[in-house]
Amino acid sequence: MIENIDLSLVNWSRAQFALTAAFHWIFVPLTLGLSFILAFMETIYVRTGDPEWKRMTKFWMTLFGINFAVGVATGLILEFEFGTNWSNYSWFVGDIFGAPLAIEGIFAFFLETTFIALMFFGWNKISKRAHLTSTWLVAFGASLSAVWILVANAWMQYPKGTSFNPDMARNEMVNFWEVLFSPMAINKFFHTVTSGFVLASIFVIGISAWFLLKKRELVLARRSMTIAAIFGLLSSLFLILTGDNASRIIARYQPMKFAAAEALHTGTTNAGLTVFGIPSQTEETKLKVEIPGLFSWMTHFSKDAYVTGINDLINGNAELDIMPAAEKIERGKIARQTLKDYKDAKKNDDEATANFLREKFDSPVFLEEYFKYFGYGFLNSPDSLVPNVPLIFWSFRVMVLFGFYFVVLFAIVLWKIYRNSLDKQRWLLWLMLWSIPLPYLAGQAGWVVAEVGRQPWAVQDYLPTAAAVSQIDAGSVQVTFWLFTAVFTTLLIAELSIMVRQIKQGPKEV
Repeated sequence: MIENIDLSLVNWSRAQFALTAAFHWIFVPLTLGLSFILAFMETIYVRTGDPEWKRMTKFWMTLFGINFAVGVATGLILEFEFGTNWSNYSWFVGDIFGAPLAIEGIFAFFLETTFIALMFFGWNKISKRAHLTSTWLVAFGASLSAVWILVANAWMQYPKGTSFNPDMARNEMVNFWEVLFSPMAINKFFHTVTSGFVLASIFVIGISAWFLLKKRELVLARRSMTIAAIFGLLSSLFLILTGDNASRIIARYQPMKFAAAEALHTGTTNAGLTVFGIPSQTEETKLKVEIPGLFSWMTHFSKDAYVTGINDLINGNAELDIMPAAEKIERGKIARQTLKDYKDAKKNDDEATANFLREKFDSPVFLEEYFKYFGYGFLNSPDSLVPNVPLIFWSFRVMVLFGFYFVVLFAIVLWKIYRNSLDKQRWLLWLMLWSIPLPYLAGQAGWVVAEVGRQPWAVQDYLPTAAAVSQIDAGSVQVTFWLFTAVFTTLLIAELSIMVRQIKQGPKEV
């Protein structure tokens, strides 16, 4: 794929980062959603003075604290890996990627951790309203942390507001607001954070269902379930809206990912959305059962719209003004060679040649016709631009299927609560309990679509993943991969054990 690159190193580095990110995302969404549910419950307590609401808040707060502590540990390791395993990436985009991470650490994380101490230990030490304020600030701090992380990730999907510095051979930020408010960043934030709200709501109604099945803490279970079901239903509806909007953003800025999600090899109008089929990396889906025109509608609000296929992006399509991938690779190689020649001229004190080449990087024509495809110059084959189609195809369907399932589940729960018949529906209580793992699966599937779907790119069109790794021994990465696997698995087992024990003990008296 890329010359002089140890593919074993690339694969193990990707595996280690994916492992860390996947474990980290087990804990983050529950923190995002549960913090707001705590704030809702405590608000009701402050307004009503009913001590049962305080007791409920403290119970769920205990579970929040356990999850938060483990999530911080995995998040710190994730950030360190940018320097250890992905130093070329960190150099190439550090000016852009570093800014959101620094803001997240300085403002959001400090805000969250400062007030989390008041939230846990401030009961009966500060006024009710001051404590409630700290709880709300923790909730907003958690989401504020997510803003900056997701802005950085969105820039990797759709790099905007930056300029390449040939003297330093790195991208530099020129417009912070373009980075912060890009359509990819805005939609990614709302979609990702809302998925955390849905997950936390499922978690709360599932645990509450367990209490009802055991005929324990009935008041806590019913009230918790009502709060979570309302919050979850509103969040799940908004989650579907942001997911629908994401389809148009991805179709525009990452057409290869969009085509891979449908396993659409040949572009077409009136493209259907496959409900079931057997996808292939190179051929059209077999045994396809589809909804006619829906994929075209998702893209342009018209079933007659043309949806770009994988073959269009690889072979080119003159009618759609799509350049063949082979041509992009050749132009990218010219851009890379120009940069190399410029650096050689500077090294050899050839001022005339250096000045001539430097002017190219300020030329709109060169930037548009050649440097735009800089990242393609690292690739040797157009086929390397196609991600893992079957994996993305099925991950997309897992995410969408569970997304609609959550809407139905929340609606049924609220209806049964309204009819005061929930306690009699044991099958529904068991369904709620066993639904707890499903939003975790949906969230992981969503990240597979987002991250595997944009391969081979670390930064879309500018830096392939294989060129972003640190030049270290693949064996050392392999050793740390298994070490992290053991550590993270131990942390997960420990967290689950502590949570189960706390749930079985139930809330304490206040």
